[in-house]
Amino acid sequence: MKSPLNTLSLKSLEAFRAIIETDSATAAAKSLGITQPGVSRLLASFEEHVGFALFYREKGRLFPTEEALALYKEVELTLQGAERIALLAKNIFNSDLGWLKIVAPNSFIAGPLADVVTDFLRLHPKVKISLDTHTPAAARELVAHRSVDCGFIQLPENHPGLLVEPVLSGITVCALSPQHPLASQDQISIHDLRNEPLILLGKGRYSRTQINSLFGQANISMQIKLETHTVAIACSFAKRNLGIAIVNEMLAGQYAADDLVLIPLVPALTYEYGFITSSHAPMNRLTTAFFKHCLQSFTGAQ
Repeated sequence: MKSPLNTLSLKSLEAFRAIIETDSATAAAKSLGITQPGVSRLLASFEEHVGFALFYREKGRLFPTEEALALYKEVELTLQGAERIALLAKNIFNSDLGWLKIVAPNSFIAGPLADVVTDFLRLHPKVKISLDTHTPAAARELVAHRSVDCGFIQLPENHPGLLVEPVLSGITVCALSPQHPLASQDQISIHDLRNEPLILLGKGRYSRTQINSLFGQANISMQIKLETHTVAIACSFAKRNLGIAIVNEMLAGQYAADDLVLIPLVPALTYEYGFITSSHAPMNRLTTAFFKHCLQSFTGAQ
């Protein structure tokens, strides 16, 4: 007997299974979408490898031998395994399977990223996503060293271990209580903020440096009442009329309500966020699919 593992094809096994299940080479050919002679050749190939006949013909029908019935269960298991491999490969190719690890600022996750992730999971229901938040410094290292697949970070960014793609930008606004005297204005200027108690974020970060520069250029001293590192906390105290929070609109938008208004700050300051991945290896298929989904969601790019 020749070894079935040398050149035996899955097509031969499929033909064998189909003949057993239909009792006919013609019906088997129809179910497989090939010709009857094609099925006969595949069966002959299988019989040549095993070294004995698998069927006998009686009154125009094919009946399996005892040897064939003994092989059938294992052939079925083999084909099911091959089908599972094919399905798994298809799911991986279509980014329908896997675990995607993402790091981003807490307010970004709860704000603009929430709908994007929800839509992505609806499109890819077998995908699982891990969302985590860290300091910008820790997020950079996690992505650069591939401890997570990707992340979002405020630009500019020049870490040598990262690849950065801008994906989203927004303006700076003043968040304040509706009871505040400035709450009825269409915009708030730096000069309007003279002597106003301020709630500020991100001490030492680029966005805070920009705000400091605006006040310095206008020769206005900042009256800082509260400092924090989260938009949620800043907006929470602004609602209580403790002061005016100067915040990123795309992150603060989720907190706008009857007890909090957002008014554009002039001169305008923009915030920009980038999608970051490690420069040490290309994105896998799932991360690439998520990146493309983000581009389409944030910018409309295909």
